[in-house]
Amino acid sequence: MSGQTNKRTGLASLATAGDDGDFSVIDAIGGPRGVIESMLPGLVFVVMFIVTSNLQLTVIVSAVLAGVQVLVRLAQRQSLIGALSGLIAVGICLVWAWKSHEARNYYTFGFITNAVYLVLLSLSMIVRVPGLGLMVEFIRTLPTSDLKGWLADWRGDKALWKAYMITTAMWAGLFGLRLVVQVPLYLTNNVAALGVARLIMGIPFWALAIWVSYLIIATPLMRHKARAAAAQSNVNEHSDTNE
Repeated sequence: MSGQTNKRTGLASLATAGDDGDFSVIDAIGGPRGVIESMLPGLVFVVMFIVTSNLQLTVIVSAVLAGVQVLVRLAQRQSLIGALSGLIAVGICLVWAWKSHEARNYYTFGFITNAVYLVLLSLSMIVRVPGLGLMVEFIRTLPTSDLKGWLADWRGDKALWKAYMITTAMWAGLFGLRLVVQVPLYLTNNVAALGVARLIMGIPFWALAIWVSYLIIATPLMRHKARAAAAQSNVNEHSDTNE
C-alpha cells in the first residue's frame, strides 16, 4: 500500500486489509499532514482560550486558521470536498461557541456525532448486520441490484462476520468512552481539560482503533477474498469449457 500514490484513508483503508500486508496506520489517518491538519484547529482553540480567556478572539483566530487550511488545499489542487468538509465541521463548532457565548459549546457538535455513531453501531449489532462490516464491504464491493446477495456474501462468512461484529463493538465502545469522559467535563465547564481530552481521544484513539481493526479483520477478509477469487475462477473456467 505504501507504494500507491492514492492511499485510502479512514475506514476505506480497511477495505484492502490483507491484500499485500503493507498496512500503514499513518497513511490510514491521512499521513503526517492529515494528522496536523485534523488536530491543529482544536489545539489552537483550546490554547488560545486558555491563554487569552477571550472567546471572540479565539473564534476569529480559529476561523482564520480553518480558512487558510482550505485555501492551501485548493492551491495545491486537492479535493474540494475534503477541504470543505473539514471547514464545515470546524465552522459549526465555532458558530455554536460564538452564538452561545460559551467556549465549551465548541465541543457540542462532537458530542452529537459521537452519540449518533454510538446509537447506529449499537443498533447494527442488535440486528446482526455489523455497521463496520457494512461500511467496509460497501467500500470494497459496491452492491448492485442484488442487495440481498451482497449481504449474504459477507454475512455468510462466519469468521469475517465475527470480525466485523468485534470491531463494530470496539468502535461503539470508543464513541461511548468519549462521551463518558468528556460530557462531565463539559457539564462542569472545564474547557481546558475538555480540550485536552478531545485532542487525546481524537486522532490518537482513531489511529489505535484503525490499527486494531486491521489486525482483527485482515486475515478473515483476505481468506474471504481468496475464496471469492477461486469461485470466480471456477465459474470462468466452466464458462470457457461450455463455449
